[in-house]
Amino acid sequence: MKAVQVIGDALSPHISCNNDLPQPTPRAAEMLIQVHAAGITGDEVTWPELYRTPSRIPGHEISGVIASTGPDYVGPLKVGQEVAAFLTAERGEGQAEYALCSADEVTSKPTSISHAEAAALPIPLLTAWEAITDHAKITSGMKVLVTGASGAVGSIFTQLAAHLTGAEVIALASRQNHESLKRLGAHSVLDYNTEDWEKAATGVDVIFDTVGGDILAKTWEAISDSGTIITVADPPPPWAFGKGPAAESVGRPGVKYIYFVVSPNSERLRKALEFIDTGVVKALNIKTFPFEEASQAWSHAQGRNRGYKAVIDLKGAEKS
Repeated sequence: MKAVQVIGDALSPHISCNNDLPQPTPRAAEMLIQVHAAGITGDEVTWPELYRTPSRIPGHEISGVIASTGPDYVGPLKVGQEVAAFLTAERGEGQAEYALCSADEVTSKPTSISHAEAAALPIPLLTAWEAITDHAKITSGMKVLVTGASGAVGSIFTQLAAHLTGAEVIALASRQNHESLKRLGAHSVLDYNTEDWEKAATGVDVIFDTVGGDILAKTWEAISDSGTIITVADPPPPWAFGKGPAAESVGRPGVKYIYFVVSPNSERLRKALEFIDTGVVKALNIKTFPFEEASQAWSHAQGRNRGYKAVIDLKGAEKS
């Protein structure tokens, strides 16, 4: 089968196309997916799990059709069914004609979008949904600030917060994206290129940060004394993973600050993908690349502010 491979190491990765790899066979309760399209997470080439995978095939977001199942699979999904999946960091290997997955990584694909659009959604959609349901505790009337609001995760969080919680959503993004964010549901917008933007958003109850660095540091000026800051930025802040208190938290004992990494959950993915078919969340803008242009696709995925997510077409029939 054909598959994308990463040659080299995390310091000097090189994207390669291989047309002659063995097709995997599902064991136990695994499923084998014929992959139609695979999304790209640009920083995956820095993940240590990739280099522990013998095949060096990247990819954690896929959409396709169930080709076969292992002898022990007894779930509701059937051979021939269209599905979307979020593969664990340890498994990966999604950017190939065929990929293995477990029952907790896969669910039915939304009917209203293409495979390419579906392949762009699992990580950003689940990240935004987990932030809202598990960490943010947003209620009607709260003031919520989203940084990097025009990105994949930020734009989905903006829509979910605006349409499901009754909160006042403030979107932080470059000026060129302000009108589109208003159409997605943002009540007001701020330009991160404007000096002291954080002073225009004081008393915020919940901040969802996707950028990190200086932007995350400035959000401490906007958060209320009893507010919550949630970040999913990469690289993570120095205090992530229990490495100590945030420097900005000195004198702010009432502020909660959370960093998390999303994990696959098929039931949660199923519920979140329903928001696509019901129109609560719009599919992301995408640009598809044929398998032979995987290297270019990765270059695009690692760029910033392109306004779309790069997807590799493994079937030869997906359109952007």
